[in-house]
Amino acid sequence: MAGFGGQGLMFIGKLLAYSAMKEGRHVTWIPSYGPEMRGGKANCTVVVSSEEIGSPVIPHPRAMIIMNNPSLEAFEPQLQANGLLLLSSSFVNRPTARKDIKVVSVPASEIAESAGTEKSANMVMLGAYVALTRVVSKESVVEGLKELFEKKLDLFQANVRAFEEGMRFADKHQPGAG
Repeated sequence: MAGFGGQGLMFIGKLLAYSAMKEGRHVTWIPSYGPEMRGGKANCTVVVSSEEIGSPVIPHPRAMIIMNNPSLEAFEPQLQANGLLLLSSSFVNRPTARKDIKVVSVPASEIAESAGTEKSANMVMLGAYVALTRVVSKESVVEGLKELFEKKLDLFQANVRAFEEGMRFADKHQPGAG
């Protein structure tokens, strides 16, 4: 997962790892921040496995969530052949360079805004990712959100709506060759 700081990538990375942990899976979550507080580079790697994880370093991931042009340029070459590339078309406005990957462009900000808050674009992307990979269940993610936002019902509901809309979008727009 990669983009600008402030886009909520670390949050959805942690939520994905937590959701997988709740399902009894082995996980690692490794954040990487640029020196800026907001607007700088931000990415994280999440590994989910049914077995112990020998190394959290993944040189060629199976799937990526990319939320800006610099991240697409930096990380696209690392995606394994036939891997899944989820792009936020709200922020990524250049075509992919590779033809050997599956690409799904998600208008994350627009979907999030129609679901109640543009700030939940990250949750739209996570919803699309979960719908396409089935790495964790929808229920695990919703339960994780419930625990994180137990005292903020409005934030919980907005994030669940954005997550569900991302899942619906992905179900309608299955990946095609990029």
